Amino acid sequence: MYINELSIYCRDLHKQQHFYTEVLGLKMIDKWDDSVTFVIGKSLLRLEPSPDFKPYHFAINIPSNQISGALQWLRSRVVVLKDGDREIQDFTSWNAKALYFYDTDFNIVEFIARRTLQNESESAFSQTSLLEISEIGMPTDDIERVYNAVHHKYGLPVYSGDFGGFCAIGDEHGLLICIDKYNKLWYPTNDPAYSSDFKLVFTAGGEACKLRYDHGKLNIDR
Repeated sequence: MYINELSIYCRDLHKQQHFYTEVLGLKMIDKWDDSVTFVIGKSLLRLEPSPDFKPYHFAINIPSNQISGALQWLRSRVVVLKDGDREIQDFTSWNAKALYFYDTDFNIVEFIARRTLQNESESAFSQTSLLEISEIGMPTDDIERVYNAVHHKYGLPVYSGDFGGFCAIGDEHGLLICIDKYNKLWYPTNDPAYSSDFKLVFTAGGEACKLRYDHGKLNIDR
């Protein structure tokens, strides 16, 4: 699963525009009164203001050998979110390491280096090292229902977890992170997990797909 475009909502479009262009250095390719769009490697991130905004969690793949370089780069720009004293989180079962930080809307943004992808780079880490959006959080009250819908429609498999509290659906290039919003909080901050609305354009099985998450309800198309 490859995430081509993720559209999320925001509280303050101007502040988010400044963060993603001036702090993270992303290229902005589209700007309107009601939206801005940024390039993140092979993916696009679109932000639109909404009075109903609730924070998100999403992740970005980085080269598998650059978690330390990413940490040094981030430290000069944002506060790195910790688990205890640890800034770098080691997910041995995923063969990956990750870093977390907030944007100006307190979305939890993750940089994740997945060693299984073998996408090493010898270049110094910079904003051009961001490869693709690889996760979007989808808190729900029925993980199994979400999985059945996306598996039936798009053939997406369970990557990790189960239907009890946490289930990652898809693959290492693109994952829907489904958690039980009533019984789990976002790692590593323990922030509440909201069923925040988003739109997704992605490729699965070589086909173009679309998905919308509206008020905790899944709307799918292909």
